[in-house]
Amino acid sequence: MINEFKKAFAGVVAGVVQPLISRPMHMQVAAACLRDGKNGREVLLITSRGTGRWVLPKGWPMDGKKNHQAALEEAWEEAGVKQAKVTPVALGTFNYDKILDGGLPLPVECYVYAAEVEKMSDIYPEVDERTRRWVPVAKAATMVQEPELQELLQNL
Repeated sequence: MINEFKKAFAGVVAGVVQPLISRPMHMQVAAACLRDGKNGREVLLITSRGTGRWVLPKGWPMDGKKNHQAALEEAWEEAGVKQAKVTPVALGTFNYDKILDGGLPLPVECYVYAAEVEKMSDIYPEVDERTRRWVPVAKAATMVQEPELQELLQNL
């Protein structure tokens, strides 16, 4: 009887509890918005809405758009990048836990696409929700929290 209970309990753990503990990775796309500034190569960072930490413009893939196009759309909505040449192949990826509204972490793998910025706008959808700042790439690597993103920025 005890062995049957152990087997049944193990089945519940494997089928119900384990998927809650080890959640599958979700995908996001980000734009590494770049320009040549007066002191060398710069990247555009923005603040996140929830915590105010420095991040790249990023979001979920979009129906009908390729990933690099979705990354550019996020750069427009979140940072006012009006025109840029974006590479169709990702520079790399970084992983982080996105904290959902209920406080649960969602594991995310974020694909980063280089975007050479040609035009910016001071009026864009999230202008009142975020701060944006152009910074040298070496400094940007110290401002973001995700170690893999720090490494990616150091290699730009």
